[in-house]
Amino acid sequence: MSAPDVPGPLEPRTPKPRLAVLVSGRGTNLQAVLDAIDAGTLGARVVGVFADRDAPALQRIAPALRWHRDARSYPAREAFDVELADAIAASDPDWVLCAGYMRILGDAFIARFRGRLLNIHPSLLPKYRGLRTHARVLAEGELEHGASVHFVDPELDAGAVIAQATVPVHPGDRAQTLAARVLAVEHPLLVEVLKLAVAGRLAERDATVFLDGHALFTPLHLTSAGLSILPPTEQYSR
Repeated sequence: MSAPDVPGPLEPRTPKPRLAVLVSGRGTNLQAVLDAIDAGTLGARVVGVFADRDAPALQRIAPALRWHRDARSYPAREAFDVELADAIAASDPDWVLCAGYMRILGDAFIARFRGRLLNIHPSLLPKYRGLRTHARVLAEGELEHGASVHFVDPELDAGAVIAQATVPVHPGDRAQTLAARVLAVEHPLLVEVLKLAVAGRLAERDATVFLDGHALFTPLHLTSAGLSILPPTEQYSR
C-alpha cells in the first residue's frame, strides 16, 4: 500500500503591493481597481482610501479603510496636506493613486511620495490640463479625446505620461455623453497601468517614465489587447 501524500513545507507568500487611493467623488475608478483585484487580474491590495470630503466613493470599501476630513475646515492648505500625507504614510503604501481626487496637492505632499504617485486625468495630456476637459474639447472642435495616466509632479497635470486611451468625438456630442465615453476607457487604462506598477516595471526619473528600465519617450496606448508601445492606427474623421 502506498504511503499517503504528505504536504511539503508551505512556501512563503509574497506580500501583495499596497495601494493607497485618493478620491473626491463617486469612485468609479476606485471600483474598477477593486473589481480587478477581486477578479485576480490585479495583484495588489487597497490599504486605504482617503478623501478631502465625505465622498460617496468611501462607501465602496470597508469602514476600517476609510479616511476623510473636510479640507475646507483647515486654516491653510498645507495643514490639510500634512495630515493627509501622515495618514497615507501610516498605511505604508507602495503606490499612491489619485482616482478622481479634485484637490490640488501641495509641493511638500508630492515630494513625500514622488515617483510612486499616479493620477488619471480625462484628457490626452498635455492637452487640456485642469478642469472641464470635455466641454473644452468640444469647444475646440477636436476629433478625438481620451484619458491619461501620469506621474504627479508639482505642476498641475504636467507629470510624465505613462499611458493614454483615445476615443472619438462624435457629431452632436455633449459634454455629458463625451464624459461617459471617456470614463469607459479610463477604467481599463488605469488597471493596465497599475499592473505594470505593482509588477515593479514602472519608474520615474528626471521627469521621464521608465518601463522595464528603459526610457519611454512616448506614452503607451490602450488597445483591445492591453497596453501597446505603438499608437492606435485608426484615425477619427468626420
